[in-house]
Amino acid sequence: MTWHLILLAGALVLAIASVAYADNSPKVEAGKCHVVEFCVSVGASDDTAGSAGQADVSQGGADDNPSKVKCTYTKVDQKPPADHPVWKGTDPKRNDLYFRSCSDGGEDNPAGFVVVPIGQPPAPQVDPQELAQRAVDSMTLLGPTVASPRAVGKYTVGVPMWMWVHQSATTYGPNTATASAGGVTVTASAKVSKIVWSMGDGASVTCNGPGTAYTSSAGMAQSPTCGHVYSKTSAGAQNSKFPVTATSTWTINWQGGGQAGQLTEVRQTNVQVAVGEVQVVR
Repeated sequence: MTWHLILLAGALVLAIASVAYADNSPKVEAGKCHVVEFCVSVGASDDTAGSAGQADVSQGGADDNPSKVKCTYTKVDQKPPADHPVWKGTDPKRNDLYFRSCSDGGEDNPAGFVVVPIGQPPAPQVDPQELAQRAVDSMTLLGPTVASPRAVGKYTVGVPMWMWVHQSATTYGPNTATASAGGVTVTASAKVSKIVWSMGDGASVTCNGPGTAYTSSAGMAQSPTCGHVYSKTSAGAQNSKFPVTATSTWTINWQGGGQAGQLTEVRQTNVQVAVGEVQVVR
C-alpha cells in the first residue's frame, strides 16, 4: 500500500472555495487558500477503510434508508496540537482526526473535520431532516375522517351544506413522534393546517379548520367556518352522485440535532354525495 503526502513547508494547503466547516473548525473563504498546520494522507489504497487513508461512506442513518450524499473520510496522519480548535476539547491521544468531504452529485459539497476514537472507522453523519421524515412516517398520518357530507345522506340544491371532520391524532392532529440515529434525536409535531374540498360540481372550498358541526338550531343558515351550496343536482354525475374529495395538508414542525425545520404531507379522503331538488306536490 503506497500513500503520497502533499507537504508544503510542513503544512497542508487547502485550496478549496466555499467550503463549509463545522463549528470552531478552520474557515475557508471563497477563492482563497487556507493553511492548516498538519498533513492529510491522500491517494489510493488496496484497502477500503483502514486505520489510515480514505473511506467512502453514504451519509445518513440506518443502512436500509441511505441518503444520496456520499462522503469521503481522509485520515489526518500528522495530528495538530491538542489545543487546536479542530479537536473540540477531545484528547488527541485517544482519538484520530479525519477530513470529511461530502457531495450529493450537485452543488451541495459540505466539508469539515471529524474526531473519531482510535481504532474506529469514521461514522456517517446523521441528517436531522432525514430523521424528521422517519418520525413523520411512523405517525401513520391519514386523510380526513369526513363527518359531513355523509355518503348515505340526501342533500338539496340551494340548501347550505355544512362540512366538518372528526379529529384524531392520525386524521387531524396534533401528532408527535421521535426518531433517533447516531446519537441524534429529532422530534416532529404534525397537525392539519387546511382542508381543501373538491365538491364534484366544479367548485372548491378551502377550510382552515375542521369545520363546524351542524345543529338544528342553525336552521337554513350557512356554516360559519366550512360550507357549500350546490346549484345543480347530481343526476348527471356518475352513479347520480357528486365525487367529493377532502384533501388535508399536514404541517410538520421538527427540531433536533441542532437544527429545526418544517415538512408538509398531503392526504385525501373521497365520498360520494347525492344532491337532488325539492319536489313540490300540488
